[in-house]
Amino acid sequence: MSRGTFRNIWIVGVEDGSFQKGVTQRTILTAVLLKGLKIEDVKTTRITVDGLDATEKLAEILCEWKFGAVVLAGVSFAGFNLIDPAAIHKKFRKPVIVISHTKPDNKAVKRVLQRHFKDWRIRWAVFEKLGCTRKVASSAVEPPVYVETLGAHPRCVSELIRALSVCSRVPEPVRVARLIARGLS
Repeated sequence: MSRGTFRNIWIVGVEDGSFQKGVTQRTILTAVLLKGLKIEDVKTTRITVDGLDATEKLAEILCEWKFGAVVLAGVSFAGFNLIDPAAIHKKFRKPVIVISHTKPDNKAVKRVLQRHFKDWRIRWAVFEKLGCTRKVASSAVEPPVYVETLGAHPRCVSELIRALSVCSRVPEPVRVARLIARGLS
């Protein structure tokens, strides 16, 4: 599928700002709405480092937009403040795509959650709802990204990622959200 095929699809990219563990209480969560490769809107909110408010804060932003899919830069934001892709998918009935630079190691994540959080079961439940992880090569010259998807066919997601990965192996909605979030924090 060509890049032009996705020209009229409204995609939201989500990324968090930088923070210092143990020093910073809150950081920025940025959502960018792109139509194809054109930025249509940007919204930011603040989320608690290691809190449990990221899903709710993202849902508040998404309520203001019409969109075709959400692309998350992982599941963990602001440390272990998790966005629940299943909850976002259920609320908005739109595909949610989780992108990771490295293959997720959920066994290690579970150990960290158990060690550091009394409410680790609540946080771990988010990971249990995710589907299988797939490798997607966004270009011939870049390493693959790892993808977990809710509400979309894997082949369509692979084509979407390839079409929206223009400047790097990361799709533009997430790349742009990252630049803005890190620039503001």
